[in-house]
Amino acid sequence: MTKSKNPCILYVGTFPPRECGIATFTQDLTNAIDKEFAPSIKSKILAFNDNGTSIYNYPKKVILQINETDIEDYLNRAQEINKSSHIKLVNIQHEYGIFGGEWGNYLLPFLELLKKPVITTFHTVLSQPKEGLKKITQSIVNRSAGVVVMTKTAGKLLEEEYGIKKSKIFIIPHGVHHVSFPVKEKAKKKLNLAGQIVLSTFGMINRDKGIEYAIAALPKIVKEFPNVLYLVIGATHPLVRKLEGEKYRNKLKKLVFKLGLKDYVKFYNKYLTLSELIEFLKATDIYISPTLNPHQSVSGTLSYALSCACPIVSTATQYAQDVIEPHQRGLLVRLRNPSDIKKALFEILTDKKLRKEMGRNAYFFSRHMTWQNVALSYFKTFNYFAKIVPREKGKLPVINLDHLKTLTDRFGIIQFAHHTKPDHHSGYCLDDNARALLGCAMYYKTKSTKSILNLINVYFHFIKFCQKHGGLFHNFVSHHRTFNNEVGESEDSLGRVIWALGYAISSDHLPPFLRKKASQIFNRTIKLTPTTKSLRAIAFTLLGLCLVEEKMNDDKRLLLIKKLADQLVRAYYKQTNKEQKQDWFWFEDYLTYSNHKLPEALLRAYQVTKNKEYLKVAEKSLKFLASVTFEKNYFSPIGQDGWYFRSGKRAFFDQQPEDTSSAVEALVTAYRLTKKKEYQSKAKIVFEWFLGKNHLNQMVYDEITGGCYDGLGRYSLNFNQGAESTISYFLARLAIEEVY
Repeated sequence: MTKSKNPCILYVGTFPPRECGIATFTQDLTNAIDKEFAPSIKSKILAFNDNGTSIYNYPKKVILQINETDIEDYLNRAQEINKSSHIKLVNIQHEYGIFGGEWGNYLLPFLELLKKPVITTFHTVLSQPKEGLKKITQSIVNRSAGVVVMTKTAGKLLEEEYGIKKSKIFIIPHGVHHVSFPVKEKAKKKLNLAGQIVLSTFGMINRDKGIEYAIAALPKIVKEFPNVLYLVIGATHPLVRKLEGEKYRNKLKKLVFKLGLKDYVKFYNKYLTLSELIEFLKATDIYISPTLNPHQSVSGTLSYALSCACPIVSTATQYAQDVIEPHQRGLLVRLRNPSDIKKALFEILTDKKLRKEMGRNAYFFSRHMTWQNVALSYFKTFNYFAKIVPREKGKLPVINLDHLKTLTDRFGIIQFAHHTKPDHHSGYCLDDNARALLGCAMYYKTKSTKSILNLINVYFHFIKFCQKHGGLFHNFVSHHRTFNNEVGESEDSLGRVIWALGYAISSDHLPPFLRKKASQIFNRTIKLTPTTKSLRAIAFTLLGLCLVEEKMNDDKRLLLIKKLADQLVRAYYKQTNKEQKQDWFWFEDYLTYSNHKLPEALLRAYQVTKNKEYLKVAEKSLKFLASVTFEKNYFSPIGQDGWYFRSGKRAFFDQQPEDTSSAVEALVTAYRLTKKKEYQSKAKIVFEWFLGKNHLNQMVYDEITGGCYDGLGRYSLNFNQGAESTISYFLARLAIEEVY
């Protein structure tokens, strides 16, 4: 066994190149965990080989092997694992058929010898188990610190039929690969399937798949829909091939010819790569799962189909009943029933609107199942039993501006999106373009490329376009690029423009002509700030003023900074002196949006004035915000669904990326000025909100698109990726580098 300098998690199960569903799962899980946590923690594999007759060219990740029928192998490997100080936890990917003995009971002495914490993932939980199987399962659980199942039904079965304590059971869904919402026709064109209605079934072919019942349902379907094509995708299961060759596949082919379906059913006899599989599923209009095992407690094929926006027609297996709400994400049918399959296909095929809605529902239902989210949940479970490494030591995602560019045209950044597609009719907002200018100007310091400069110019010219003769701004521009007079001027927008322009003026890394033009707009605008009443607008304005003042001293500007900072301080003391009971250390009677910008503005004002009162109020208000927004070591911003009014109850849901970004920036500023470690650690925890450290344990940032979801509700994400949320993540990502 090769030694590792870093702590390891050892995964026990099958592994590619062995062709097996558990092998694929283990590979996907370990890749996802490595992506999030390596090199702080490494994934290593103990691979099971079948019957001692096969050898595999494993990757270096596989450090141990066991012949499934050799009991001595089990005992020897357990001793080797115990001797390794680097292996901190063992995760067993359990399926009864991959371990030796009756119902895989060779695993029991292996577990008995192990002295490391063990988490067992059950891929099958059988209902009404025979006594022998039940005892073996109970013994595995008893020797495990915890067990993972993939559905609530499987967890309930372990509780009620196996007598397992609920506290020992963790529910983590089957993972799926993150696929951008697919355009079916585009995917079909890529596969030369344009103009066809694609039905598909994929996986390792065996008699349990029940594919003959799907084929038998097609004759009347193709008469009504002659452009239907049913694809049976995947190689025959290697164990089936060893026992009976291609008997089952040949039986299916004979049935196709017998029913006159040779032009409507095609077989792709290959063990698919991941990219091939996803391309076929993206092109699939309806996915058919006619499996014959009603006790199937998890299905990778169904999970992957959901993630590619496929409406599902499936037999009512245990897993299908858990993930398919009839008429929402698909339809359930009886086992061995071509008539049911035909009826379900007719219903979906004849109603295009229903088909489209089912696909959309399937896709968004599966977002919590992406491998990123699954990896976070597994790691959280592992860390519960073996304190491996804190999540904060994980890697920062690489900055990806793809979605920002997608939302941006030659005029500005479009404010809303339907999922990831820009909603052009929503028009353009001054706030978004000011923040986009700020983010890109900051990023240009480390990545001085033409494409970033082009974005800066777009956002700058939008701001210039919106400025009125008196210095104020139009806040909203329609998709026709005309001003909407019904949307009034916004003090907050004015403040954000000053903030963005202040950064541009003070940045030597930006082209001189841009800084000069920014100064001209800034100087026309800054005269209007003494009349500002909104505390957040004052805060945004202070940020811009202080940036300029740091670069070039000016007595008049310094007086204005003091005047605005004093206004914030007076508001703070007005609230704290309202009652003798000191439990509300804030500037207003309520907490709403961008709360952290108020103390951040005072921190910046302290930086240029050295007035310690500003620092004192900033730190007290930051401490108050922390007492309200930190829940069990994760950040929970004030929800828009009700906000938080003094003497009332705070809202927890409809949390916004903008508020999280605001908190990251403020805490990083506090750390930079005070060097207090508490601000550094809190900034990291807050940023982790984007990466899944929240009440849903779900990624809010989308690493594939570079966008950010629009909010975090009680039970799910808002799956739109609009400008405000995407830019907010971008600003937080730029800020957090200072403390990582």
